[in-house]
Amino acid sequence: MEKRLGIVAIVIDDSTSISRVNALLSDFSRLIDARLGLPMRGKGISLISLVVEGDTDDIGALTGRLGKIPGVQVKSVLTAFREAEDGRDEEMLH
Repeated sequence: MEKRLGIVAIVIDDSTSISRVNALLSDFSRLIDARLGLPMRGKGISLISLVVEGDTDDIGALTGRLGKIPGVQVKSVLTAFREAEDGRDEEMLH
């Protein structure tokens, strides 16, 4: 299956869910290339942005499980960049 590169935005408005989010991100750490967390205590929310790389099934599993956590909203954007499992750019394969 080909790899995709994308961004995942997570908004947490229930602070009791933060530990569940962090545990899930740890479980999917193989997909995460970069992470930026911003606790906005004055607004009562936390924001996390992720740069992810993996196949669409794995990225979908991550975002789907995040979205089921109470007090968590998640959005993802996948780029058009595609990479074969062996690391070659898909354009090179054609």
